[in-house]
Amino acid sequence: MSQFNLEWFNTSYSGWLEYSVKVDAAFCLCCYFFKNEHGGHGKVGNSFTKSGFRIWNKATERLNAYIGEVNSLHNRCFKMMRDLINQEQSILISLDKQSKKIKSDYRVLLNASIDVARFLLKQGMSFRGHDEGETSTKRENFVELLQWYADRDDEVKKVVLQSAPQNNMMIAPNIQKEIVNACAKEIIKAIVDDLNRDYFEILVDESKDVSHKEQMALVLRYVNKKGKLIERFLSIVHVKKTTSSSLQKAINDLFLEHSLSPSQIRGQAVAKKYYDVDHFFDIVANVFNIIGSSFKRRDMLREDQAKQLEELQVLGEVHTGSGLNQELGLQRPGDTRWGSHFKTVCNFIALFSSIINVLEFLASEGANYLERSVTKSLVNDIRSFEFVHMMHLMLKLLAIINDLNIALQRKDQDIVNAMKLVGFAKRQLQVMREFKWESLIDNASSFCSKHDIVIPEMDKNYHLGNHFDAVNSNLLLGIASLSPDNSFANYDKDRIMKLATLYPHEFSGSKLEDLSYELDNYILFVKEDNDFSNL
Repeated sequence: MSQFNLEWFNTSYSGWLEYSVKVDAAFCLCCYFFKNEHGGHGKVGNSFTKSGFRIWNKATERLNAYIGEVNSLHNRCFKMMRDLINQEQSILISLDKQSKKIKSDYRVLLNASIDVARFLLKQGMSFRGHDEGETSTKRENFVELLQWYADRDDEVKKVVLQSAPQNNMMIAPNIQKEIVNACAKEIIKAIVDDLNRDYFEILVDESKDVSHKEQMALVLRYVNKKGKLIERFLSIVHVKKTTSSSLQKAINDLFLEHSLSPSQIRGQAVAKKYYDVDHFFDIVANVFNIIGSSFKRRDMLREDQAKQLEELQVLGEVHTGSGLNQELGLQRPGDTRWGSHFKTVCNFIALFSSIINVLEFLASEGANYLERSVTKSLVNDIRSFEFVHMMHLMLKLLAIINDLNIALQRKDQDIVNAMKLVGFAKRQLQVMREFKWESLIDNASSFCSKHDIVIPEMDKNYHLGNHFDAVNSNLLLGIASLSPDNSFANYDKDRIMKLATLYPHEFSGSKLEDLSYELDNYILFVKEDNDFSNL
């Protein structure tokens, strides 16, 4: 060891030569690991890898000879060792760099798809089209907008559509649906956050979709932190039944899903469909669809309206002037605003004659049999007393609540004044319920007479069996036979016996026979009892 200068060793050869104190020898670490890849070093080289180097008196000469030229075996092994030590050139680092690039490209691709989806959702536009092939001149909105985006952003262009991996282009329908669902969750979260656990009311409506499945739509109505009245659509939920208990369960489940508490509700409005009203507005909607489906038919309606107005002016029944007798159009009602229905009914009544004329023309001159058949059916529907009666009923109801509807939509509405308007509307509805039915019938009848619509005979006796089946008829007639009016003038034992047969658990066998005898005694007893004389 006396021949070995440790400082010299560490300075000159520390990069590859390792000294062993135990055997007093030095070894070439790089050649030890990589010599087999270059066929070995021969006898001299083996002393540096197996037995060790010990000739310290000629160390510099021997070591330099062992190192050799730039491209020597030792230097090649040394380079391989340095490459191994250099982590920047390792396989793991190389894969990690590649993985980071893939992640970066994927993030750009995903963000571009999300941006496109958000724009289409905000504008209420469809995502998919009829022809989505690469040769199509007008593909789906999603792909077209993504291409437009790529053409204006080089970073996006490098990773989307044709530049994206063929198995991960982020444009498939299921990917679009996942993005939409994610956007929906974020929107609902923003609505709930804006609500800030404050009080709110709900507006619930139920309807059927195109597959005839019952759907429940729910809207939140609340005042935000800035004092503004906000209405936000929350969700559409499929319900098997539209009973109150089913809707309540669906609402509670929806609230639980979004961490909303029913205790915070301060007002509820549930719009339930009443058949006659629903049928009436269905007919009105069908009329709008038929006449409003083409500019030609709308022009026909305007021309007929102008012609009738001119005739009325000649007869002196209307007057001209600024703001008078303006041209009317078919006002389609809104989905959730009952105030819009008022204008719809008003315009429908004002344009009734013109609507009939256009429909009758289409019923005879329609383009095909189906159109003529549908239009003829519509003419029969609206030229009926039932339709006219419902039309005037809805006009009166909507007129009563129209001021209230308008007032409640004002942003500066005084709550005290609003409650007064609610009280006024309720009182007017009650007055109409109690005293205005005859005037309603008179208005509907007068309208029918004006438009040559058959009016049913109101005083005609209609047989009970036309409206009720045998069971219901026997039930009602039996109960009427028990009436004490006019000293039991309507008493009929046979009808009461038929009534009893409808309750087999109470009256069967001998009990039914006993009832027959008891009724004979019953009628004699009550007719002679003074306690029943004044009923």
